[in-house]
Amino acid sequence: MIHHSNENYLLDDANSPDLNRKLLGIISQDFVKVADHLKEASYQVRKRGFSQYPLFVVSRMPSELGTLLFSPGELDTEWMYRASFLEEFVQRGLVGEASVDYFKEHYRDPDEFCCVFAIHNDFAGFIYVPYPED
Repeated sequence: MIHHSNENYLLDDANSPDLNRKLLGIISQDFVKVADHLKEASYQVRKRGFSQYPLFVVSRMPSELGTLLFSPGELDTEWMYRASFLEEFVQRGLVGEASVDYFKEHYRDPDEFCCVFAIHNDFAGFIYVPYPED
C-alpha cells in the first residue's frame, strides 16, 4: 500500500481498483436519480464560499458527517446522501492536515465529477463518480 501520511489511510491511493469499480457500480444505480441535485449542491457550496472542495457522504447507514440531503426512499433511492466539504473532514480528523495538499491535488473537476465519500460494509473511502452527460 502507498500511504501519503501516517494519519490518513482514507487517502490511500492504492485502494483496489476492482473494489472501487464494484462500489461505483452499486452506487451508480442510485446516483443517477440524485445527480442533478448533487451537482447543484456542489455548485452552491462553491458559489457561496463554503468550500472549493465539496463532497458527498453516501451510505446506507446513519452518519454524523455533513448535512442530510436525501434519506433512503426519497427520490426512490436506497442510499443516504449528505453534503460536506474538505474542511469538515479535516476538522473531524478524517483527512489529516498533512494530507490536505494531496487531497486538493487529486480532487477532480467538481463540474464533471462528484466527490463521494462512500461508506459500505468494511469500505470507507473517496471515489469520483462522473455526472451523467446531458
